[in-house]
Amino acid sequence: MKISNRFTIAVHILSLISVRTDNMTSEQIADSVNINAGYIRQISGLLKKAGLIGVKRGSGGAYLLKEPVSISLYDVYQAVDVVVEGELFHWHENPNPNCWVGSNIHDVLEIYLLKAQQAMEEVLRAVSIHEITEIMIRKKNASSGA
Repeated sequence: MKISNRFTIAVHILSLISVRTDNMTSEQIADSVNINAGYIRQISGLLKKAGLIGVKRGSGGAYLLKEPVSISLYDVYQAVDVVVEGELFHWHENPNPNCWVGSNIHDVLEIYLLKAQQAMEEVLRAVSIHEITEIMIRKKNASSGA
């Protein structure tokens, strides 16, 4: 199972906005993400609704409403509605209730799958957009010999 690409695109958007000094239009962001500007606007709408970005009308431009250090990957994950809480894993719907494995698999496995989702979400809570961009800046500087 894969988490929707909305999450990684939203992280890309926020990272890009945080390292730029100008307000970026959806077309400029789409150029970096290499995806349709309409999809960027959809995801930006979710980020705006979550209070993570603002968007100027007219000539446009997106900007952060919070400091990058205050935006966790979990905030982004929640903002783009990637997964309903406790439902990261999708169940097969109709195990055989007449089979002792089939009749018990959901109850037993659910405990571990919830723990796995909680562990993943804790990792996302511990990482900020600032941390992501700092790593990218170090990589950029290392590759340019700076």
